[in-house]
Amino acid sequence: MHILVIGSGAREHALLRALGRDPGVSALSVAPGNGGTAALATTYPVDVADPIAVADLAEQIKADLVVVGPELPLVNGAVDELVRRGIPAFGPTRAAARIEGSKAFAKDVMAAAGVPTAASVAVTAEDGIAGALDACGSPYVVKDDGLAAGKGVLVTTDRAAAEDHARAVLAGGHPVLVEEYLAGPEVSLFAICDGEIAVPLLPAQDFKRLGDGDAGPNTGGMGAYAPLPWAPPGLVETVQRTVLDPVLAEMASRGTPFAGLLYAGLVLTKDGPKIIEFNCRFGDPEAQVVLELLDSRLGRLLDAAAHGKLGSVGPLSWGPWSAVTVVVAAENYPGSPTTGDVITGADLDGVLHAGTVRREDGSVVSNGGRVLSVTATGNTLAQARENAYGKVAQISLRGAQFRTDIAAAAVDGRVSVPGTA
Repeated sequence: MHILVIGSGAREHALLRALGRDPGVSALSVAPGNGGTAALATTYPVDVADPIAVADLAEQIKADLVVVGPELPLVNGAVDELVRRGIPAFGPTRAAARIEGSKAFAKDVMAAAGVPTAASVAVTAEDGIAGALDACGSPYVVKDDGLAAGKGVLVTTDRAAAEDHARAVLAGGHPVLVEEYLAGPEVSLFAICDGEIAVPLLPAQDFKRLGDGDAGPNTGGMGAYAPLPWAPPGLVETVQRTVLDPVLAEMASRGTPFAGLLYAGLVLTKDGPKIIEFNCRFGDPEAQVVLELLDSRLGRLLDAAAHGKLGSVGPLSWGPWSAVTVVVAAENYPGSPTTGDVITGADLDGVLHAGTVRREDGSVVSNGGRVLSVTATGNTLAQARENAYGKVAQISLRGAQFRTDIAAAAVDGRVSVPGTA
């Protein structure tokens, strides 16, 4: 099976790495790729935002399956165009991808499906901001209702900052969603879906804030780990029953069945798991740790989902290890990152590329905000963490930023779930 992966981030690098372990995958291609993916796949240029260009490339190289990684081509309808041409694709249609493309749409789906989530108020004009903040209370949770690459959410006790963020989102042409704050640890749970069946993967936890101790601005994610030693027993089964199955049933009833990767962003509250967001693709950096631990054949799994045949896939198998990813970001990220700096240590095993390019002389230079995801495994979470930071120490990038506390609280036993003590 020849698989084409669309995208250029560390998530796509992780997908290629996992697909390469599947003996049923005979060839791998990637478009447009990055400075590290050429070692795993044949690279092609493509405008990922253009569904026609994506489908033309898939036809040109005779791909048997196209795996669309980022949210933008999904929301733009890449899968619709691929399916129209008879090319199997892993990912939701444009209509189904609205579950990430519009948070208000996702809230409507959750309400209809009876999915536990935070109360919210949608705001489309400045005169509605104050009332929404009053209704939902402090800490204030203010979200951009469009695609924002994981950086459109502000959580703050500063009323003025919340109002400013809401005004900035409206000025950018997007509605605002103000939500009640949910207290508890966050969990990311991926599910492979075929429109009817959802097969959950391992839960993971990521770190959105830039700095140690969850300080600084929101980012696209600065690190992750899996599995979660503190997760309550039966967590995955509970989320399957209360979230995944009802959402798939509701989407199907609307004539827009969800096939592809459904990402459930959860908070484990005193009242049980509640949804804070859905994404329509693998999350980055959680994908890096989850896929590193998967023992089952990923190509077979994604192909079965694309053909509506997940019922034929048996239980998934997982390695008996832990995994930790630490993101190395460029200077000034998440603002306008500094680019063009030479990186050493980028080709270590387990270093997944994102914002990089490789020069003709073989050197790797930075080309984006989140530059690398350094991923390592270990027999214990503590060992995986030690191994990951050992690799980070071997990487040199001028002005590099990375958190030093990824998975530290879990290793130290400092993560608690409300109501379980």
